[in-house]
Amino acid sequence: MKTGLATENETRLYDDDRGTGKYFWPKETLIDLTFPQVLDRVVTEFPDQYAFRYTALDYTRTYKEFREDVDAFARALIAMNVKPGDHVAIWATNVPQWYITFWAVTKIGAVLVTVNTAYKIHEISYLLKQSDTHTLVLIDGYKDISYVGILQELCPELKTLKPGEVLHAEKLPRLRNVITCDSRQPGCWTWEEALEKGKQVPLDEVYRRAAAIKKDDVCNMQYTSGTTGFPKGVMLTHYNVVNNGKDIGDRMDLSTYDQMLIQVPMFHCFGMVLSMTAAMTHGATMSPIPAFSPSKSLECLSKERITAINGVPTMFIALLEHPDFQKADLSHLRTGIMAGSPCPIKVMQDVVDKMNMKEICIVYGQTEASPGCTMSRTTDSLEVRVGTVGRAMFGVECRIVDPETGKDVPDNVDGEFLARGYNVMKGYYNMPEETAHTIDADGWLHTGDLARRVEGGYYRITGRIKDMIIRGGENIYPKEIEDFIYTHPKVSDVQVIGVPDEQYGEEIMACIILKPGEEMTEDEMKDFVKASMAKHKVPRYVVFMEEFPMNAAGKILKYKMRENAVEMLSLHKAAAIETA
Repeated sequence: MKTGLATENETRLYDDDRGTGKYFWPKETLIDLTFPQVLDRVVTEFPDQYAFRYTALDYTRTYKEFREDVDAFARALIAMNVKPGDHVAIWATNVPQWYITFWAVTKIGAVLVTVNTAYKIHEISYLLKQSDTHTLVLIDGYKDISYVGILQELCPELKTLKPGEVLHAEKLPRLRNVITCDSRQPGCWTWEEALEKGKQVPLDEVYRRAAAIKKDDVCNMQYTSGTTGFPKGVMLTHYNVVNNGKDIGDRMDLSTYDQMLIQVPMFHCFGMVLSMTAAMTHGATMSPIPAFSPSKSLECLSKERITAINGVPTMFIALLEHPDFQKADLSHLRTGIMAGSPCPIKVMQDVVDKMNMKEICIVYGQTEASPGCTMSRTTDSLEVRVGTVGRAMFGVECRIVDPETGKDVPDNVDGEFLARGYNVMKGYYNMPEETAHTIDADGWLHTGDLARRVEGGYYRITGRIKDMIIRGGENIYPKEIEDFIYTHPKVSDVQVIGVPDEQYGEEIMACIILKPGEEMTEDEMKDFVKASMAKHKVPRYVVFMEEFPMNAAGKILKYKMRENAVEMLSLHKAAAIETA
C-alpha cells in the first residue's frame, strides 16, 4: 500500500478521466498531509480557481482569497487565547463563516466541534459541557430555534460581561469566548470585532502553529445522533478526514473542472467530508446553500455550472417532485453521492435517468469511520451502482461476521459489517468504555449494520442489527420490503419498521408517503406486497404520512416512528412484554 507522496508527486498534476481538469495527488494513495497543508497546495497550484460561489449569499472567493479569510480568523482565535488542542464549536448552517471557522481552527492545531443545527437547550448544554468547548461561534438561530436566546439562558453571566473580559459561566465552566456571526449580543464578540482583535497577532504565528500539527492530531469532533443514551463525541484526525475525503473525490473523479452544489449540512460528515473535503482535495469549486431547500438547490443548479450534487434519498425525492424541476438546467450534472440512509433502487434509477447523473455513486459508512468504508466508482456499471454500496475503499479492510460468534460468514450471507484501516476514529471523547465496545482489540470497528458481500467483492447493506424485525422466529429485513414497495407507481417514499406484538413478538409496519395527488388504501398496498413477496413479509399495518421524523442531517429516525406507532396503535402492553 502506498501511504505517502514520492517527491515527484509533490508537484505533479494529473488529468481527470474526461481530460477536463486537473487534480493533485495520485489515486489509491494515502497522503501524509494536514488540512492547512492541503489548502496551501491548492493555493500554490491554482490561486485563482474559485473555492466558493454562493448563489443564496454574497460570498465568492478564489482559493487564495479564501486562505486569506482563514488566516484572518485564525489570528482572531489565537488572540482569544485558543491553544493547540482546544475545542472550538460552530453552531451554524452552511454559511461562509462555517467553512472559514473549520479551516482556521484546524490551521492552528485546535479541534472543531460540529453542532447539529436542530439542537435545543438540553442538547447544546450537554454537548458544550461534555466536549469542554473553549470558544463558541454561532449564528442567531435556525428555523424556530433561537441560538442566542438559548445561549443567554445557559450563560446569564454574558449580560454583565464587559467588552474584552473572558467568560466564566457556572453551567459551562470551560467556555471562555462566544463569537456571533449575525448580530451584536451582550458579552459576545461580533465576527468583525474578532477579526479586528486578530490583527494584533502576527501572521507568522498562524503558520508556526500550522507547521507544528501532526497528521494524527485530532482535528474534528462530531457527535453521534444519540438514538440511545447520550451522544458520543467522535474524535477524527487530520489523517482520517483528509484521506477519506480524498478517496471519495478520487472515486467521483473530481478535479478543478468540477463545481459541487452543497445542500447537505456541514455539521455532519456528509457535508464536511464527502462534500467539502472531497472537493477541496481536488481543487473543485463549491456552491453551498445555507440549508436544504429544493427550490434554492434547483436555482443554484440553473445559475451555476454544477457538475456534482450530494444528498440523502429524501433530498433527491424532493428535487424530483418539485414543481420547478423541469425548468432547472441539469445539463452539466454528471456525478454526486446518495448516502446517509438506505438508498432505494427506484430513486437511484430516477436520479440517473431524470437528473443526468450518469456517474452517481453510493458511499457507505458511519461517523466513526470518517465516514466512508465502501464506495462505488463512476466507472462501475449502473447495475452495481444501483444495487450495491461498492467495494472497500482504498486502505480500508471490510469483513462480514456473525453478530453472535464474531466469525466470518460466506458471501451472500447477512452478518455485521466490520471495518479497519486509516479511517477508524481515534475514539469517543472521554468515553473509554464506549470506545472499547465499538473498536475491538484488533482494531475492527463494529458498525452495528447488517450487510452481505456479493460477487466481485461488492457489498449490500441490508439493515441495522437493531432494525431487523423478528416475527415469530423469522428474521425480516426492512430494506428488502422497502425496495419492493418503492416500485409501486403511487409511492414517493417508504420506511418499514417493526412494532411490538403480543403473539409474534414483532409485526411489520409500512409507513408510506404517496406522490402528490395519489390515493391508496391499506388493503391495496397489502395486496401489492402479497402478490410478490412471502406472506410473512406482508405488513400487518400500513399508515400513510405527510413526512417522516428526521434529524437535521436528513436521517430518518426509525426509533421515533416506532415510538409514535406504539402510541397510535395502543401497543403499550405488547411493548412491555417485549422489554420484560
